[in-house]
Amino acid sequence: MYAVISSGGKQERVAEGQRVRLELVGEPVGAEVALVPVLLVDDAGTVRATPDELAGVTVTGRVVGEELGPKINAMTYKAKSNQRRRWGHRQHYSTVEIVSIAAR
Repeated sequence: MYAVISSGGKQERVAEGQRVRLELVGEPVGAEVALVPVLLVDDAGTVRATPDELAGVTVTGRVVGEELGPKINAMTYKAKSNQRRRWGHRQHYSTVEIVSIAAR
């Protein structure tokens, strides 16, 4: 059985016991997190995708840790006007272990 969850504006395919890197969920390490299912495929191959079918589906995970993504450096430059600007960004991620995928 696997599910497709939505978190941080992105979708991720997950199964029980799997660790996924999601955008920062805002919970401390060790906390339980309820994730929003978008699709569920059970062992028989039955697909649940409509809101009515997903009403009884719960996907829970546990926050295992936090990490930083790669450093992104960027720069703007305009010729002949001495205009330059440099900036950087490093995304924060939460590592979440999928504890259970339950369908009623």
